[in-house]
Amino acid sequence: MVLDVLAVLVLTLGAGGNLAAGAWALPLWLPAWLGWTVLAVSVVPIVLRRWSPRPAYLLSLVTAAAAVPIGGPVLAIAVVSAGCALYTFVVQRGSRASRVGFAAGLLGVGLVGVAVPNPSTATTVNFGASALIVGFALGVAVHGRREHAAIERENHAQQAVSAERLRIAREMHDVVAHSMSLIAVKAAVGNHVALEQPDQARDALRVIEDTSRETLAELRRMLGVLRDGTGVPALAPAPTLDDLRALAERAQLAGPEVDLVIDDLTELPGGVGQSVYRIAQEALTNVVKHANATECRIHIKGTEGEVSIEVSDNGRGGAAQPGHGLIGMRERVAVYDGEFSAEPAETGFRVYARLPYEPVARR
Repeated sequence: MVLDVLAVLVLTLGAGGNLAAGAWALPLWLPAWLGWTVLAVSVVPIVLRRWSPRPAYLLSLVTAAAAVPIGGPVLAIAVVSAGCALYTFVVQRGSRASRVGFAAGLLGVGLVGVAVPNPSTATTVNFGASALIVGFALGVAVHGRREHAAIERENHAQQAVSAERLRIAREMHDVVAHSMSLIAVKAAVGNHVALEQPDQARDALRVIEDTSRETLAELRRMLGVLRDGTGVPALAPAPTLDDLRALAERAQLAGPEVDLVIDDLTELPGGVGQSVYRIAQEALTNVVKHANATECRIHIKGTEGEVSIEVSDNGRGGAAQPGHGLIGMRERVAVYDGEFSAEPAETGFRVYARLPYEPVARR
């Protein structure tokens, strides 16, 4: 807006100064007041174009036609104003209407320049057409760039939504699959010993109760994230080594003896800790559900800028069945451009993951 006002002032003072100083004179047949009126009205579309681009462009064509017989600075200002108005019209609309307006403007400039007596027909037609062509070309370029930027923003938004859905689906699977596996195993145990060993049945029910409460708390947290739309579980801290130990203890209640070994690691760094925790959780879930193992070992080792996790058991082994759990573990490792494998071992099954990361600078 400020630039438009400055442009209007410069054009008006320049042309008006020439007329007032006698450097250029209006045609003798034209009343002075009419010439000055055409000059003043010619600059109006430059300011009006940002609010009403189409009316501003139409007004500029009318004033340009009126300025043809006058010629000189008045005509120059009128066609420059028309080019500016056309530029804004194309940028804001970028539609068929702008192309029609451009063609109509070229045709009008050509017809009026030839049909109406004026100081120089060639100058009128060439200068008028050039102003419209430049305005239209610049408008098309800017409109195209803005459309491309809008498409890019939409694509980025869609990718962000897809990534967030994938993250939530992965979290939901990890939480629900692990907890329901424990609940199912302990429910089967409780049902089996309910009559003969009621103490063991009560222990199984306590495990089911505790696991159900923890699962509900995690589900509420994730649903809260979905409702507030932030995508960040602000109230949930990243898992710690104590959380891993609690995870191992819960899995142990479902049957296998779980041995957790942590080497050279005092804390889990940021988002890497979340991934390590979920990988261990999913691997333990598979041990409980599929391995029929009596022993399971979790070995987590940290080095500078890297953490590795290995989960092995003495179960029946066999080829891994593709599912959401393995896919989720691979995706978590892929985020850090790490290494992942899940395959039968000499005895049982082995899951291995290595996650490199940028060490946090200590102050």
